[in-house]
Amino acid sequence: MKLTTHMPRQSAGRLQRHLGLGGAIMMGLGSMVGTGVFVSIGIAAGVAGPPVILAIVIAACVATCNALSSAQLAASHAVSGGTYEYGYRYLGPSLGFTAGWMFLCAKTASAATAALGFSAYLLRLVSGDLRLMPLLAIGAVVLFTLLVLGGIRRSSWMNTAIVSVTLLALASFIVLGLPGAAVDGGSNLVPLLPSNDTGSTHSFLYATALMFVAYTGYGRIATLGEEVIEPERTIPRAIIVTLGLTAALYISVSIVAIGSVGAERFAAAAGGQATPLELAARAFEGPRLATLVSIGAVTAMLGVLLNLILGLSRVVLAMGRQGDLPPLFARLSEQGMAPRAAVIAVGLAIAALASIGSVETTWAFSAFTVLIYYAITNLAALRLPREQRLYPTWVAVAGLAACLFLAFWVPLTIWVIGLGLILLGLAWKAFAPRLWTNTGRRMP
Repeated sequence: MKLTTHMPRQSAGRLQRHLGLGGAIMMGLGSMVGTGVFVSIGIAAGVAGPPVILAIVIAACVATCNALSSAQLAASHAVSGGTYEYGYRYLGPSLGFTAGWMFLCAKTASAATAALGFSAYLLRLVSGDLRLMPLLAIGAVVLFTLLVLGGIRRSSWMNTAIVSVTLLALASFIVLGLPGAAVDGGSNLVPLLPSNDTGSTHSFLYATALMFVAYTGYGRIATLGEEVIEPERTIPRAIIVTLGLTAALYISVSIVAIGSVGAERFAAAAGGQATPLELAARAFEGPRLATLVSIGAVTAMLGVLLNLILGLSRVVLAMGRQGDLPPLFARLSEQGMAPRAAVIAVGLAIAALASIGSVETTWAFSAFTVLIYYAITNLAALRLPREQRLYPTWVAVAGLAACLFLAFWVPLTIWVIGLGLILLGLAWKAFAPRLWTNTGRRMP
């Protein structure tokens, strides 16, 4: 049964629809153009070398399959919660809960990392004391939590401003860096293909898994499905456009950066005090462009933080509605603008992680948990009724197989932690709802 998108009155207990196509695309870009382009390309280059460019392309292909599955699911079932909701509707409570739990675990850590990244870039830009990094990160979390409490319309305006500055910085980097990449690229961009030995293949596939995470921000559009105008048309278009723009941007940045300074030097900067793109910018232009790139990195991290608070709070809202979290999280503000309790809980969790400092294994952990999350997405897409499918069945099959395959190439330690968290989450699902008498549970 199709969702009616033009309603004279907002349904009770539902968020208001304020987000159009342009705003949805900007939300997707704000989620994707951040840690992925400013940090993860450098990390993946350290793992795979120049073949990281091919890894970026393959990761984009895998993400495309997942994006199409997400788009058709969100179009047919446009409510907050994303794959958590789709899993419940098409696969059952256990897989639905697992999807929501994996999303919360991965993205809370990623949001804390974005907050810490913002504070580090800003302090470096103003020559501040890096010991203030956790305090500044917590301040950013508090500020953006208050902003999200104001509703999706205000958040969308702020996100558009942030994304505009970030895209300007990256466009300048690409245009001004092309001459240097053209001169040195002949030596710095080879080999483009991984060698045949086992170690090289493993590194290449691990780098592909790492880069896959950089594309997964488009899922934020799906988790905001309840607030999108005409979701059946807007969500698929916004997801596809966002993914295409981001893939082109990532490939262009990686070619310019590695072509200019070489994969080894570029990767070394990912673990040092300078950002990888800042190092590359200094190599071919000097401090002015490097400063602009740093400003772009600051705004990008803020964009990621804003969008993760939005996406996480909507999943917490959905889990509160289902009864997997206390019913308090299912309540909206009187104007239906935001799920206040869910937003505040998310802000507190992110601030707590940010107060600890850097989480070293966040990106690899995110790779595993996000791959499991999107494997469930593709599995749910396979259960869509024929009349609700927008794309061929093989798209979801390819996405499912690719996600499960890439998940095997993350470090064993991450596997153990990830599987342990899945079991812990399922134990919570089995016993915790008994703590409250009225779970507010509704079966799809």
